[in-house]
Amino acid sequence: MPGRPRESDAAAELTESHVQWPTAPGRLFAARPWTAHTIVAAAVLLLGLITTIIASETVRGSTSLGLFRPDEPVQERVVGTWLAGAAVGAITLTARRAWPLGITVVLTVLALVSLRTAGVLGVVGVCLAWALHAVAARHRARTAWITGAVVLGVVSVALWRWQDIGLAEILLWSDTYPLTDGGVPARQLAEPPFSAGRRSMSVMLLLALLVLGGVTGAGARTRRLHARDLVERYAALARERDTSAALARSAERARIAREMHDIVAHSVSVMVALSDGALSALDRAPDRSREALTELSRTGRDALDDLRGMLGSLRTDDTEPTAPTDTDLAAVVDRFRAAGLPLTTTGLETPLPPDTVLRLAVVRIVTEGLTNVLRHAPGTRSVGVALRRAGSSVEVEIADAGGTRPGADSGAHRGLIGMRERAELLGGRVEAGPAAGGGWRVRVSLPTSVPAGEDNT
Repeated sequence: MPGRPRESDAAAELTESHVQWPTAPGRLFAARPWTAHTIVAAAVLLLGLITTIIASETVRGSTSLGLFRPDEPVQERVVGTWLAGAAVGAITLTARRAWPLGITVVLTVLALVSLRTAGVLGVVGVCLAWALHAVAARHRARTAWITGAVVLGVVSVALWRWQDIGLAEILLWSDTYPLTDGGVPARQLAEPPFSAGRRSMSVMLLLALLVLGGVTGAGARTRRLHARDLVERYAALARERDTSAALARSAERARIAREMHDIVAHSVSVMVALSDGALSALDRAPDRSREALTELSRTGRDALDDLRGMLGSLRTDDTEPTAPTDTDLAAVVDRFRAAGLPLTTTGLETPLPPDTVLRLAVVRIVTEGLTNVLRHAPGTRSVGVALRRAGSSVEVEIADAGGTRPGADSGAHRGLIGMRERAELLGGRVEAGPAAGGGWRVRVSLPTSVPAGEDNT
């Protein structure tokens, strides 16, 4: 209907972002990745500023404890490197989705430079966790875990060798102790600057950050692959639904064409034959002419009623086009006999199964066969119609002796095609071809679930 979206359009509108990010903020971030990059960069910078203050206090406390000499510019070096690492890391992370592995390498080098220059890792460890998140989200799990292991190994060695201010120093030595009047520390450290325990805390913190980044990234990859699978399955279902609808429409068009052919072609063929007979008998047999005209009128009215019923049902959306359900085979034979066919019948009184579809198929096949005789074998000396029940099948045979006058053109063979389609729908078969003694013969066999003699009709 006009204005109603098609199902295929709805499938085309479903994307991975709709499934992976069902909320409005999530779809906003998916549609505008720079928004998420900006938020992450701002968070890294804010974390760097806050932790710089803590690092500065830790340097002052460590100096008062004798870790650094008061005349050394340790505080300026640590603060500058810390801020520079936060700024460079934040800027670098904006490209993590495009080049996750390359960004991880750059941040690893930045961590080494920061540790070698000032003995601090700063927020570069957090940046490495974000980078590993991007690697796990874009690559296979094996690639992500190998990358995380390499980063952990390289940075841990650098921490072990070069770090001066780490997590343990921040927790233990961030308090400031006053210097003496001589400018020397108020107390000396009881242990050397290097401590395996303090370095282990930094390594464990880095491990936790990398594991967190890898796990969340793997979860994001799983959600994305799941969303992609759902979209592909939905699109496949939509394509299958569209294909099924197209096949159904094609089958419906074929069915309507078959019914229209049965109604129009058969009735018109009989009406033409009746009108020709009435015209030829008008002077010498007025009574026969009157009977032919009466039958002509009845045939036309019946065809008009059938057309009205079918076209009326086509105007509604809820009902299927209905086919005529007249299954009176004797009336059909009488109509063609009135049209001038020299008909002989056998077995018309044979009881048919109660299945209306099969009864209608028998009537339509007989109608089509006699219509073909009327059109293509005019003047035939005899036409036979035989109906038999043989076991679990109904057999119909229509045979003529051949025409004595030229018939109509061969046509498009829609009638024969329609007979075969009707028989195939019921699991039957149609044999049509020249008869041995001349003329044409059509034999149809239709299976039935009710064996002969077991129905009440």
